[in-house]
Amino acid sequence: MQDKNTNTALFTGNDPKSWLAQHGITEVECLVPDMNGVLRGKALPTAKFLKALEDRALYLPSSAFLVSIDGRYSGSIDEGFAYQDPDMRMVPDVSTLCLAPGGGVGKAYVFADAFHMDGRPWMASPRHVLRAVLDLYRQRGWRAVVAPEVEFYLTAPNPNPDQPLTAPVGANGRAEGSQHPYDMVALEEFEPVIRRVYDYAAAAGLPLDTLIHESGTAQLEINLLHGDAVPLADQVLLFKRLTRQAAQQSGMHATFMAKPIAAQAGSSMHLHMSVVDEKTGVALFAGADDADTEMFGHFIGGLQKYVPEIMPLFAPNVNSFRRIRPNHSAPANIEWSHDNRSCGLRVPAGGRAARRVENRLPGADCNPYLAIAGSLLAGYLGVEQKLARSAEASGNAYKIKSTLPKTMEEALDRFTACEPVRALLGEDFFQTYLRVKSVELDLFQSVVTSWERDHLLLKV
Repeated sequence: MQDKNTNTALFTGNDPKSWLAQHGITEVECLVPDMNGVLRGKALPTAKFLKALEDRALYLPSSAFLVSIDGRYSGSIDEGFAYQDPDMRMVPDVSTLCLAPGGGVGKAYVFADAFHMDGRPWMASPRHVLRAVLDLYRQRGWRAVVAPEVEFYLTAPNPNPDQPLTAPVGANGRAEGSQHPYDMVALEEFEPVIRRVYDYAAAAGLPLDTLIHESGTAQLEINLLHGDAVPLADQVLLFKRLTRQAAQQSGMHATFMAKPIAAQAGSSMHLHMSVVDEKTGVALFAGADDADTEMFGHFIGGLQKYVPEIMPLFAPNVNSFRRIRPNHSAPANIEWSHDNRSCGLRVPAGGRAARRVENRLPGADCNPYLAIAGSLLAGYLGVEQKLARSAEASGNAYKIKSTLPKTMEEALDRFTACEPVRALLGEDFFQTYLRVKSVELDLFQSVVTSWERDHLLLKV
């Protein structure tokens, strides 16, 4: 799996002022991905943005990384720090500057990194977390290449969250009522919104690959072209933003929940990973004879050992665990095999250059920076510790006993105790992430569901 650079529509020069003027940009949104992959930040007039590039006087409260998914602040272990809420310095990454086609005329997006006032990276930031893992690879002379595949549902508008989601009305005036996996006619039903997504992506310099109709009703999957990890994580969040905008403008919703509809397949973010020599570009997972290298075996061994211990990076919400169940179109195990989709780790067919492993466990709801960082770190530890992979699974791997946590509560307990990963990702990130996820879990457990009212109200 070798790298491709197709982001020619992005800003690639040394003069952002000219680029902004050329495209008639009057407002720039500076985007800071939080713990959940929610885009926080500031919208700036172009003049203010250009000034911030010069004087680095663009700030955001550090509590941006303490916001839970329902919008509440989670605080921190150091409550004094939480209530002081000091500023972080936002430093735009101008290499990510692009048009914002779904946000109206004259708007652009740029991702920004968070730093302390003394210049140190704010290590709770997911972009910095991923970079720290990539630095481990660079120290070994390696470069990671990744390719995400993102599934999502188009739905009818859902103004009442107490009501289940329903499929949207397609071009033929009807809503899908059954599954149509890989059906080209079914895909045509959503041609207007699909075309808008592709148009937006092209305008933003977002290189999309193939798109298919997945198993669920109005469920689609997009593949992103393989490349370097941080830009690919940026692209996943931009794709989500643009797709939601395109769907809304077509009278629909787009959702990346892991399990939005009880009777339908869940949505994943399958992650393909390979490693090449940083200097030569030679693939390291297969030899000249196309056979798996020892390094590849250890990489898979690391995924098998550590992925079950760090599942909150791949299944970050209580809803995520509704997807990871046997025979529900998602793996419930950490087995590996060649081209077997019932396994959590799949090795697709292909020769040396294409030798890679696909982590099929992340949900579409994951934070892409953290899911990629966790996957690469697990593989790295496998190589460092020379961990052996298990025997290759055969047949229906859904029948193999799962070693994965079954609930968010169990997953957080195991995550907390995973010292090798905790040491490498750092306490700043671990404490922040655990606090946010613990608060979210507590909030969820305080909710009485419709199932409880239906089955317990008049019977117990």
